[in-house]
This record gives sequence, C-alpha cells and structure tokens, in this order.
Amino acid sequence: MAQAQTNHATTEAPGGAHEDIGFPPFETETYAGQLLWLAITFVVLYTLLSRLVLPRLGGIIENRRAMIANDLDNAAAMKSRAEEAGAAYERALAEAKGRAQALAQETRAKLSAESDAKRKALEADLNQRLADAEATISAKKSEAMSHVDAIARDTASAIIERLTGKAPAPQKVEAALNQIKA
Repeated sequence: MAQAQTNHATTEAPGGAHEDIGFPPFETETYAGQLLWLAITFVVLYTLLSRLVLPRLGGIIENRRAMIANDLDNAAAMKSRAEEAGAAYERALAEAKGRAQALAQETRAKLSAESDAKRKALEADLNQRLADAEATISAKKSEAMSHVDAIARDTASAIIERLTGKAPAPQKVEAALNQIKA
C-alpha cells in the first residue's frame, strides 16, 4: 500500500523560534503612532476634500441645478408658446370655416339668383311662344271657319249633284245653308 502524503504548512518564526506574533494594529505599543498617523491622514484628506473636491462638486451641482431650472423655464415658455399657437390655429381654423361658409352661402345665393333669372327668362319665352301659338291657332281656326261655309256649299252641291245627276243652283244651296245655321 501506498503511503499517504500530507501537505501541512507550518509557520515558524525566522531563526527557528516559534513566537506568538499578533495583529499589528492591535498591538498596544503602536497605538500612539497609529493615532498620530490617523489624525495626519484625516486632516490631509479632509483638507483636500474640503478645499478641492467639494467646491468642484458644489459648482457642478449648482451648474446642473441652474441648467435644470433653465430647461424647465424654457420648457414652460415653449409650452405656453405651443398653447398660444394652438389657440391661434383654432381661431384661424374657425375664421376659415366661417369664411368658407359665408363664401358657400354667397355662391349659393348667387347661383340661386342666376337660376331664378334663367327660369323667369325661360318662362317668359315659353309664355310668349304659347301666346304666339294660341294666336296662330286662333288665326288658323278663324281662317278654317271662314272656309267652312265654302266647303259646306261645295260639299252640299257635290252631294246633290251626285244624287240627282245635275248641279243645283248656288243661290238655293246658299239659302239652305243659311237656314240650317239659323
């Protein structure tokens, strides 16, 4: 069987003596030096921080605060300008709608007037044509009626001639027709 190997590290003090050495900050002999260096380091660090770092940080914070305040003021101004622009847009839109409605009403009235004028002109033309047609019809009717006596005379003479074989006397036909009219 194989032998088990052990790897144990041992700490020995130099020179072969085994002394019990503690943690140096806890050594009571070095308290005074440690406290002195702590005070010196604290004062140096405090001075560096208060004189160099903190003023720079304070300046940066103030600059940032001023930028934020300026940005907020600009944003408020832009918002008010945007609201004013929106209100102006709404007013312009309302005015444009009003003008469009007025223009449409004006155009509607103009077209209506033109249409009425054209309609009246057409009605007058049609009434004139109707009057002319009635006058023509009346003239043709009276002309035709004036020929009715001659047609009746000619027709009666033709019928009598056809029935009897000889033409009747025009005075007798005229007398018979006058008797029928009365």
